[in-house]
Amino acid sequence: MKTWRDEAIVLSAIRHGESDAVLDVLSAAHGRARGFVKGGSGRRQRAVLQAGNRVSVTWAARLEENLGRFTVELVSSPLGHLLGDGARLAALSAATAVIAATVPEREAVPGVHTALEALLSLIAVEHTQQCDWAAALVHLEVGLLATLGFGLDLDRCAATGTAANLVYVSPKTGRAVSVMAGRPYHDKLLPLPPFLRGGNSLAPDRESVADGLRLTRYFLDRHVWSVHGRGQPPARERFAACFA
Repeated sequence: MKTWRDEAIVLSAIRHGESDAVLDVLSAAHGRARGFVKGGSGRRQRAVLQAGNRVSVTWAARLEENLGRFTVELVSSPLGHLLGDGARLAALSAATAVIAATVPEREAVPGVHTALEALLSLIAVEHTQQCDWAAALVHLEVGLLATLGFGLDLDRCAATGTAANLVYVSPKTGRAVSVMAGRPYHDKLLPLPPFLRGGNSLAPDRESVADGLRLTRYFLDRHVWSVHGRGQPPARERFAACFA
């Protein structure tokens, strides 16, 4: 019998049969993992298995490659701070859906786990705004691309090597392009939002957030989602539409 125990963040729980569920979680040590939860669709367990909850899980299976079973205990939930706030819930749903649709199972991704924890903490802070959460989601997605081997190079211009006046990203290479080098190809390049430029302390606004979400969507779709025959997760699409 193969088994492990860890704390994790719930990504999703899908009903299975009359009363069970298939739980999808992300842990720092074990990465993304899925398993059956007995009674997971029942009233008591359903509240525990909400996306964004931090849970203590024990996973067990006869073989490592099997789906396995989870036993789950609630550690903490951000939902008490978010109930009635549709914008915050939309940001949470987008983040967990992106990870569930992007991260392969059973590969430790501690950086992604840390970024998700930071995003969930930011969403729960009362004075933060929608642009703050969206920018954090963009940063998380940039980290996801790097973790999967498709990192963007946003520090220097691909054409000149300069680190100044970077305003574009090449859709072919994922490398930054300066304003002068990119001007003749303006219509073929992706905008680089200021909050992704190294050393820039400008607060994100709606325009820069929209540019950031389009940028990461382009590369996630190109390298991950379309490769597996799926598109942008619906929860992310709904959240991104807030900035269209």
